[in-house]
Parts: sequence; C-alpha cells; structure tokens
Amino acid sequence: MRDLPSSVQAKPRLGASTGWIGLLFIAPFLLCYLTLLVWPLLNGFWLSFHAIDLLSNMGRWVGVTNFIDLLQDEMFVRSAFNSVLFAALCTPVMVITGLALALALNRPGRTTAILRGIFFGAGVLSVTIVTLIWRLVLLPERGLLANAMHGMGMAAVAPLNHEWLALPAVALATVWWGIGMPMMLFLASLQQIPHDVYEAAALDNTSRWRSFRHITLPAIRHGVVLVAVTQMIAQLQVFGQVQLLTQGGPNNSTRSLVMFVYEAMFEQWQLGYAAAGAQALFLLMLAGMSLQGWLERRAGKAQA
Repeated sequence: MRDLPSSVQAKPRLGASTGWIGLLFIAPFLLCYLTLLVWPLLNGFWLSFHAIDLLSNMGRWVGVTNFIDLLQDEMFVRSAFNSVLFAALCTPVMVITGLALALALNRPGRTTAILRGIFFGAGVLSVTIVTLIWRLVLLPERGLLANAMHGMGMAAVAPLNHEWLALPAVALATVWWGIGMPMMLFLASLQQIPHDVYEAAALDNTSRWRSFRHITLPAIRHGVVLVAVTQMIAQLQVFGQVQLLTQGGPNNSTRSLVMFVYEAMFEQWQLGYAAAGAQALFLLMLAGMSLQGWLERRAGKAQA
C-alpha cells in the first residue's frame, strides 16, 4: 500500500488534552467563584430557613417563618422602601450625568485628560473620606452649605437632620463619589463609534441632537444598560454612606436593607433572620436586573 499524501495523513487528536489544559487555566477563577460567591449564596439560602442562636451555635428548622416575619416587620418594609428609593434617586442621575460628562470629555487634549482624572479621582477615595468631606459640607451651622446660604441671606438648612432631605443628601454624596466609573464606561463606548459616521451626518447638515439621538444612543445602548444595571445593583446595597452620615436617621428615613441585615446579625444576633433579609435583598436585585433586561429587549424591538 502506497503512502498517503501528507495533507491527508491522520493527525493526532488533541481535543482531550487541550480541554484539560483549558480547565487548568480557568480552575483558579472557578475555585474562587464557587468558594466566595456560589457557596455563600447557597449557605445563606439554607440558613434563612433556620432560627440560629449565635452564642450557643444551635439552630432549628423554621421553614418560611423568617420570611413571613420580614413581611410583618415595619422596619424591614421601611428599609426596603428606602433602598429602592435610593437606587431610584441615584441610578438615573449616574446614567445621565455620566453620559453628559463622557460626551463633553470625548475629545483629545490635555485639559480633557486632566478633567477625566479629576472626575474619576473621587472614586478611588474610601467611603470614610467621602463621608467626612460631605459632613463638613452639610454641617448645620458651620458647614459649606450653611455658610453659602447665610451669604445669600437665607436661613441655613441641615439636610442630614431633615427627614425628607437626608436620603437625597446621601444620594448626592454618592453621585459625587461614584460618577467617575459611569463616565469612563461611557467614554469607552463612545470611542468605539467610527468618526466617519459623524462626518457623513455633518455633510447632510444633521443637527447635533439628531446625531446624538439616531447615531450615538443606538451605538451605546448596551453601555447604557450596563451602567444602569451595575449602578442599580450597587445602590441597592448602600451601607457605608448611610452608616457614617446618618446612622439610618432621622426617624429611620435613610435606613437601608444592608443596614437592616447588619443590625439583625451583629446587634440582635439573629443569624437566620439576617440571612432571610439578605435573600430578600438578592431577590430585589434580581428583579431589578430582570426589569432592566426587559426594557433593553423592548427598546431593541422598538428600534427594529
């Protein structure tokens, strides 16, 4: 039998070996993901069906009793409402302001580079530094806001001591702190749009608003959804700003779900009850993500 040409000779099968090599590459990430995310999630779900005494490390199965108690707990309902309201205050502002800054700074030059660094620089500060800065701004009589209002001949207002102004004040501090990341994400999306498209629109005497509406927005739609989802998830988990600025007051007007879980765990020592509150927060974030996904699909179908 004559030898076959080299082009049709049997080649060694490398599928199995390359598959194992690929698994070895992703094994560290997979191990960390399962250990730090999946296992705590499943364990917290299991603990939410138990009543556990942390001092004696003993517990008993109570089924859905913890969740029923949550729905009847006025503090939980108020905390859930505050968390949703806080996310509703922060997320649209983050998206709109981040996009506006990205549009303004999406051009070459040293000045724009410096401004990008300034806006992004606040995000690297710790929550302690941010709340200290805003405490100095919002002090009742000697803060920057009070002095500005006195200079204009107006009576000073203490937002952190006002039941209806405390949560918007915390939201303002949060937007100032975190606006850099949405801006950078929008900048990355804007820089993927070819300049030829804008040049063609300019030749047709297209206004800036029409270019923004019909070229920019459709091109960065996925970036807008990404920023909205990530910001919504982050703001539903607000804790540090509230804890350090208002401690949940006044009159529980700024108490968040994470603060509720923290207090149930470390002040009341109710591990199962705290786990049930954490699962409620997870379901709330999941519902928000589902809503964002539905809105994106609906917008895509409308454009099609």
